Amino acid sequence: MTVTDTSSTQPDAGRGLARHDVPDPLRDDVRLLGGLLGTVLVEAGGQDLLDDVERLRELVIQAYDEYDATTHGEGVLAEAEQLVAGFTLERAEQIARAFTCYFHLANLSEEFHRVRVLRERESATTEIRPASDDSLPAAFEQLVGEVGREEALRRVRALEFRPVLTAHPTEARRRAVSRAVRRISVLLGERDSLHLGGTSLAENDRALLSEIDSLWRTSPIRAAKPDVLDEVNSALSVFNATMFETFPTVYRRLDDWLLKDGAGREEPLAKPFVSLGSWIGGDRDGNPNVTADVTRAAAALASEHAVAALHRSAERVAGKLTLDVDGTPPSPELLALRQRQKQLSPADSNYADDESPREPHRAALMFVAARLAATKARDADLAYPEPGALESDLRTIQDSLVAAGAPRAAYGDLQQLVWQVETFGFHLAELEVRQHSQVHEAALADLEANGVNGALEDRTREVLDTYRAIGSIQQRYGIRAARRYIVSFTQAPEHLAAVYKLAKYAFPDPADAPVIDAVPLFETFDDLNNSVDILETMLELPEVQARLAENGRRVEVMLGYSDSSKDVGPVSATLSLHDAQRRIAEWAARHEIALTLFHGRGGALGRGGGPANRAVLAQPQGSVEGRFKLTEQGEVILARYGDKDIAERHIEQVAAATLLQGAPSVEARNSEATERFSAMAAELDRTSRTRFHALVKADGFPQWFAEVTPLEEVGLLPIGSRPAKRGLSVNSSTTCGRSRGSSPGRRPGSTWPAGTGSAPRCATSATWRSCAARTASGRCSRPSSTTSRCRSRRPTTASPSATSRSGTATTSPRWSSASSA
Repeated sequence: MTVTDTSSTQPDAGRGLARHDVPDPLRDDVRLLGGLLGTVLVEAGGQDLLDDVERLRELVIQAYDEYDATTHGEGVLAEAEQLVAGFTLERAEQIARAFTCYFHLANLSEEFHRVRVLRERESATTEIRPASDDSLPAAFEQLVGEVGREEALRRVRALEFRPVLTAHPTEARRRAVSRAVRRISVLLGERDSLHLGGTSLAENDRALLSEIDSLWRTSPIRAAKPDVLDEVNSALSVFNATMFETFPTVYRRLDDWLLKDGAGREEPLAKPFVSLGSWIGGDRDGNPNVTADVTRAAAALASEHAVAALHRSAERVAGKLTLDVDGTPPSPELLALRQRQKQLSPADSNYADDESPREPHRAALMFVAARLAATKARDADLAYPEPGALESDLRTIQDSLVAAGAPRAAYGDLQQLVWQVETFGFHLAELEVRQHSQVHEAALADLEANGVNGALEDRTREVLDTYRAIGSIQQRYGIRAARRYIVSFTQAPEHLAAVYKLAKYAFPDPADAPVIDAVPLFETFDDLNNSVDILETMLELPEVQARLAENGRRVEVMLGYSDSSKDVGPVSATLSLHDAQRRIAEWAARHEIALTLFHGRGGALGRGGGPANRAVLAQPQGSVEGRFKLTEQGEVILARYGDKDIAERHIEQVAAATLLQGAPSVEARNSEATERFSAMAAELDRTSRTRFHALVKADGFPQWFAEVTPLEEVGLLPIGSRPAKRGLSVNSSTTCGRSRGSSPGRRPGSTWPAGTGSAPRCATSATWRSCAARTASGRCSRPSSTTSRCRSRRPTTASPSATSRSGTATTSPRWSSASSA
């Protein structure tokens, strides 16, 4: 495939702006990879295959360039439709796969260019000037200027960023495809960083062709639906690849700035501020495949990865800690630690001594690594009982090094290990449980009618088993491993009280009960408006009062973004969310509560997506206070955390905004903007809601929406463990949320207007225009069916999940196949 430079021939400057602005290095990368893909296509399918791909691509570009309000590019689109109609199914699949590969390559080129730009910015950093205005050093310096250094340092130490990984909406790409894309990205990076030439460049070309050929031949669709633990393992692969090393690297970069010349010689000022959470294996709302046993297994898998990573890190650091006893004598506390280690396991202690003669600090850390190996193997005699004991041993080694005059050894790689223990513990991520309020209501009714030992419904037993799973996880991995219980569709105080009532049924003896924090999730427009009243009554619950006394009066409230948007449209939903946050923050201030708002944001605009750092800075006064929590949903986890440099940048941007949001200048700006634009916001709310309801309540809208979006097809794809239609929690379709177009889906619990029936599964707008079954009124005359397909459906060319994010991807305005899921 080739990339045509259209910057000089583009007839519509506005529509071609993206291609005009593509940087030359990015354009060169896409051209290189596109050309190599063309070579692979010729080798695999002959010149005719490449010719068909190129012809279709050229027609789509032409249709895009010639689009106007009168013709809509219909003539060229008709020619493209005719070309596609002539393809055999085999050829259509080949072309769809070719475009999918091309978009993967264009996307990875854009991602790599982002890394290139980040590195260029980093090279501009000096001791007195941060690399960019949205970095942590820049945020800190602005705070120092506004509130003074001591207060700025206090806020840095109290900073909290809590990303929570979720499986839904699902990442459509197979892990095999993601790995292939990552390998190609590494090879592309070699060309950029090593300035290859001669035989080295030829070898890089050969390797790229081999990897692109592998990508082309790898099935983009899974053979079977993943189960929940497959999704857990997908997230854990990102932890292994980037997160374990990236999080402490961000702390180090901040500490280097704070300490300047003292960095590495003085005790760090930066504290771990990232706390990872996960819903994968804990979120059972709408997914009956998430059972209590699955939740236990998910926690065990995460712990295995965390302890294994700590073990590898301890071994690596120990290998560098070769400080001789004469120059770096052990402290009395370190000698006492070594004595305790000898008592625990003489064999392991003697091995450490033999491998580290006259190197007591290395021997002590080698024994720590041995204990971590025993922890992973569940060897009770040698395993660490909890991460606090591990951290205590590391601090003893660190303090001994400082006392011996070796602070660089103490605050170098060993400090990275300490940060990793503080961040991930033995649980890696807090596993949060989510369930729908209606499920709790039904379970309570069942228990009150039949008693805990009576003939209960299977779903009720599963609810009780979920509480017992939380208890067993806390016993094994600590309270931090699982204590938050999110209640979907919290619409009354009773929905929060139900969480604690059910816990009493599961654990009749309070001494056996786990620690639970019930977290309300306000999702719909009405629920957001009623949130403060519900929270006010929640404070009267004795269980909540007890937790406030234990946790420093900390309360968490979750806000849903997609369902409110489906209720009243994106504009009104955004304004409603802003108002709800303001009112909840005022409620928290009245009750002297340390509030954390949990934002259920997704990657798509319809799910609250967008630049997270800008969103943080725009929050109402008092709603952040140095604490920010959000969902990192399956479709964006790889994009934000799959590459080390991009992950560092993402964490730093969000953390910087979280730190800066409470600066006096930002609070003043937000307050002034809220007052200044309040009348405009009210008018936008009224107008947009009216137009939104006019659209979604219009006669025939459900059929139209079903016809122009591949809801049924996406629901049948084997891309996620969650059913396309909710069964356990709510009897409603969730596939509308799969659409990333501008039209909304219906919210859970709603129904289509009476008499509209079920829509046929016709194809995209291009096929719909030529569908022989379309009547003069624009309706489809075929009988509707949930099991059959409209026979006029034609093969299409690429996957929406693979569409290029770069202006260099010269694509049609509508790519509509899920072949690369």
